[in-house]
Amino acid sequence: MIDYSPCKINIGLEIISKRSDGYHNIETIMYPVPLYDIIEVVPYTKSSFEFSQSGIIVDGAVEDNLLYKAWKLINDSYFIGGIKVHLHKQIPIGAGLGGGSSDAVGILKILNKKFNLAITEDKLRLMAATLGADCPFFVSAKPAYAYNTGTDLKEISLDLSNYYILLVKPNIHISTQEAYKGIKLSSKPSYVSTIADIPIEEWKDKVVNSFENQLFDANIVLREIKEKLYAMGAVYASMSGSGAAIFGLFENLPAEGSFPEKYFQWISKL
Repeated sequence: MIDYSPCKINIGLEIISKRSDGYHNIETIMYPVPLYDIIEVVPYTKSSFEFSQSGIIVDGAVEDNLLYKAWKLINDSYFIGGIKVHLHKQIPIGAGLGGGSSDAVGILKILNKKFNLAITEDKLRLMAATLGADCPFFVSAKPAYAYNTGTDLKEISLDLSNYYILLVKPNIHISTQEAYKGIKLSSKPSYVSTIADIPIEEWKDKVVNSFENQLFDANIVLREIKEKLYAMGAVYASMSGSGAAIFGLFENLPAEGSFPEKYFQWISKL
């Protein structure tokens, strides 16, 4: 069984407060983007998890991989047995695009369907939340206002299908821990929850990502990419999540080859 797992962009990301558990309360809009990782799952005669991959390679021990953790979460409760997983990864890593979270949810959805587990979407979201803050969004992958730690979602009416997106990621990997280091809490009114009611032409002056200032100071190239996207005619440009991918939204198809070849670049209509 095969799943095509999309990525997401964050339109606005405000850090509202720090919680007693060490996490932060945020407000953001998550919007699905049709750049996919491809996951194939087949049953395995052994009672273990076998993993292979192609495309962008995910380093590290298998046990640290969210795909493995998603299988273990299901297997511990439903005893489905071993599986073989092949991941063809196209979503860049360390980009703030939620690729790993999407892949984990892809495993949950495949196993739910393949083994007729009849797990509801609401329960899948609860299970997904134990894997990561972005994970619940990918259960339905529809535009949503995310709040608290990002696991609480409210679907919104936001349609960007008439716009093109240009995603750019330089050769920089930003960990979530690094992004939160020295973060300043938002002191201005947040427009995030009302984005769907604000004309996109006004987003540039109202809709901000709280991570940008400190990360742009530490990685000047990120600021330069955002500025260039606006110079190319983007109606809105921002870093996604905690970076390091920067995206621009365009009314017309943007020019290819505007950034160094060593950067990850991807253009599509939303």
